[in-house]
Amino acid sequence: MLVWVRKWNFHNFSQNVSTTSADRYAKANGLEERIIEMPTEWGGIVPTEVFIEEGRRLVEEASKRHIPLRLLGGVAIRIHCSEFMDFAKKLVRLGEGRQEYTDLDFMTLVKFRKNQMKEFFNEMGYEKRPTTMSMAATQRHIYFHPKGWFYADVFFDKLLAANHPLDFRDRLELDSPTVTPADLLLEKAQIVFPDQKDVKDSILLLRAHEISLQEEKNRINADFIATKLAGDWGFWYTVTTNFKGLEEFVKDAPNLTEAEKQDVATKIDKLLKAIDEKPKSTGWKMRSVMGTKRKWYNPVETTQTVGEFGIWKLREKK
Repeated sequence: MLVWVRKWNFHNFSQNVSTTSADRYAKANGLEERIIEMPTEWGGIVPTEVFIEEGRRLVEEASKRHIPLRLLGGVAIRIHCSEFMDFAKKLVRLGEGRQEYTDLDFMTLVKFRKNQMKEFFNEMGYEKRPTTMSMAATQRHIYFHPKGWFYADVFFDKLLAANHPLDFRDRLELDSPTVTPADLLLEKAQIVFPDQKDVKDSILLLRAHEISLQEEKNRINADFIATKLAGDWGFWYTVTTNFKGLEEFVKDAPNLTEAEKQDVATKIDKLLKAIDEKPKSTGWKMRSVMGTKRKWYNPVETTQTVGEFGIWKLREKK
């Protein structure tokens, strides 16, 4: 059994920093120390399967208590794309020999926020992090795994820690244990400055799902996405820019076959066509006149935004 102390950083700076850097971040940004107990054979890296199994377990246990808890983020995408693991390995999400995921992200309804969510996670063995101003502003709870392997980030009703906030109040019952593929894709595509894992998650989603113009099981609902973007020019600009960037990234991806590249590109074209053909609101048209001369997104502080790193620069990083 390996036992050590990890400094958790909730200001979105990298946790994989040197001891000196970590101490400096801890002092300046309020990092928290947690004791980690991990099987020696893991070599300090929590296996991907552990995240998947624990995510499923928590959703199932919540369902037994009539709490609609759904997975978001990278782990949710991995679960939804389980039949395309060979393709996922080609993408090398975070690089060889690195831990693939760091946390579990969940969405639920705000009516469970006050007492039920804390009681549920406590029953599951998790410990709640005291609420901070940042957590309150983004309507989220953070719970530490019983052995410190990772933490669970729980959002209520909306994903507010986003460049373009997403509302899930009418979406949670459409799929399980995750939100729908369309919601997962929008979660990634709304990021103004995505990093490589966000880009690769989006590509995996597209490879693993067909495009539909209605809500269908295991398909990406292009009409839902197009409707969302038709009333918000800024949201439209970010998502369409990212989709076009994905096409460019896939075109030059060294590990993908021509058939795989063509499949993803075709699906992106279908999405862009649906978005283009959807009638735009008056507000969308008025905002489009100003364009990018005025900020079109909500700032979210991350290492990526600090470095002005966007999808359009990803190809320079490969």
